[in-house]
Amino acid sequence: MYQGKTLTFSNRINLIKPSSTMALTSKANEMRQQGEDVIVLTVGEPDFDTPAYIKDAAKIAIDSGKTKYTSVDGTIDLKKAIIKKFQSENNLSYTTDEIIVSAGCKQSIFNMLQVLIDQGDEVIIPEPYWVSYSDMVVYAGGKPIMLKTFYSDNFNIDIEKLGQAITSKTKLLMLNSPNNPSGKYFCKQTLSSIAETIIKHEKIFISSDDIYEHIHWHDEKFHNIVNVCPALKERTVVLNGVSKAYSMTGWRIGYAAGNSEVIKKMKTLQSQSTSCASSISQAAAAAALTQECLELPKMKSEYKKRHDFVVESLNKIDGVLCKETDGTFYVFPSFDKYISKNKNILDDTELAMHLLNQAKVAVVPGSAFGMSGHIRLSIAIDMGSLKKAMSRITSTLNDFK
Repeated sequence: MYQGKTLTFSNRINLIKPSSTMALTSKANEMRQQGEDVIVLTVGEPDFDTPAYIKDAAKIAIDSGKTKYTSVDGTIDLKKAIIKKFQSENNLSYTTDEIIVSAGCKQSIFNMLQVLIDQGDEVIIPEPYWVSYSDMVVYAGGKPIMLKTFYSDNFNIDIEKLGQAITSKTKLLMLNSPNNPSGKYFCKQTLSSIAETIIKHEKIFISSDDIYEHIHWHDEKFHNIVNVCPALKERTVVLNGVSKAYSMTGWRIGYAAGNSEVIKKMKTLQSQSTSCASSISQAAAAAALTQECLELPKMKSEYKKRHDFVVESLNKIDGVLCKETDGTFYVFPSFDKYISKNKNILDDTELAMHLLNQAKVAVVPGSAFGMSGHIRLSIAIDMGSLKKAMSRITSTLNDFK
């Protein structure tokens, strides 16, 4: 109540819900503050420190007075670094007017949707999907069209069903590879099939969320849809950032590359919201992208060791199935059999709460990612904590039947 009256809010804010990962992390942190020993496997955040050369670049920027507003779409140094990164790592060519820097890849995605999606436009999102996609689409006035994939089929996109999902209202297809939460990488053959379907529909754009590009252990070199179908470049917005690969989550730097007219509109929107990203963070990100990161292979190797341990541990639990992933720092096991045999657990949400309350391990239910019956566990935590978490989960699930 406010001065005897009930506060009212906009209709659009009531259309969306708080991030499930953030909510569960907050709950786990509250329990920690109360003295409970909770192991948090909810957060998609590297546990490694930001490499020293990147921090040094930030310190130099501070000491040299680079503490003012920058251009809304990013400093010329960072935009050139991004262009060089695309050229050397992805064999893609962009110009400065085709690049925008934002306060994290999340903001780049939000801006893109606000610019491209109008009331009633349909956006195809393969399941499982990152938790914020659907709410961002709804907030933009769009309608999420979920494209089902299945654990039993290794989360592959059914190209025939993709074609069937397209209507006259379809405006965008959202791709994320390697995928959060499943760790699925879309290989060149899959991307080629997707491209063959989309290229027939001239009004459909594609977003390629490549944020986990460098945390990838598939046999095939990383490719996105523009690599396999250059003809779709003008209709594709490539999204990336420095958070995951360089352990820079709190620095908040993401970027988008695409059609100059789309980027121009994203710049206009950003000019009326956050304006520029942090000048210090931009200087650090430029260093991250232009200098060799010796820590990156070490981090990737450690993630793979943790991944192998967790997958093996989960597969030893009766009723749990866990596939090896192609990358990211998550695993996404199926608990369908365990839930179906357990009279005390109704669904994955109840299972996640049970693990939090009894095992003192915080995880995210798969339903938050559009795929019930699963649980997402982050492996971005030291091996000692992971071993303790797996022991607790195993003991709790084996005892609760």
